[in-house]
Amino acid sequence: MGANTCLTVRERAILDRACVGIAGAGGLGSNCAMHLVRAGLTRLVIADFDIVNESNLNRQFYFRDQLGQKKVTALAENLRRIEPRLELELRDIRLTRDNSADCFADCSVIVEAFDGAAAKAMLLAALIPTGKPIVSASGLAGWGRSNEIRIRRVGENLVLVGDCASGVRAGCAPVSPRVGIAAAMEANAVMALLLGEPL
Repeated sequence: MGANTCLTVRERAILDRACVGIAGAGGLGSNCAMHLVRAGLTRLVIADFDIVNESNLNRQFYFRDQLGQKKVTALAENLRRIEPRLELELRDIRLTRDNSADCFADCSVIVEAFDGAAAKAMLLAALIPTGKPIVSASGLAGWGRSNEIRIRRVGENLVLVGDCASGVRAGCAPVSPRVGIAAAMEANAVMALLLGEPL
């Protein structure tokens, strides 16, 4: 990819070998995937069972003419507009505690990009025992307070992005600016983990 001239030969080789899993193709997942592709990643496993709907357009990497399409299909189309040579494995499935580890078995790092706390907890319970690095997010709703969104290590193989406080509630739904910041920070954490750089 011509846009990544700042990568060294060693870094390019690492990224060429790496495969990143993304659990959820909504606000976090679709935007994180976009950032990873623009940063030079070419191999992704993306899992989501949902379709693109009107309420997604305020914060997710989709367009009005994709309404009704499967998110994994629409996201693949958008990512290939950035880099046609991508190797994408699209999993149109609902991730469960039983199938999550198998879904991401070939991945170097996994991004948790779910909306709900229960789904996040389920995925972490399924994946933490694998020992693979996981980048998760918590606390993104509302406006402002972007300086409160942080990256922190939690245990051996978990990296957490967010303020860990602002949950979705009436009048405090996820909106593009804070979701976008968190998605970019998740992508940045993935790159740091792959390249052995400090978080």
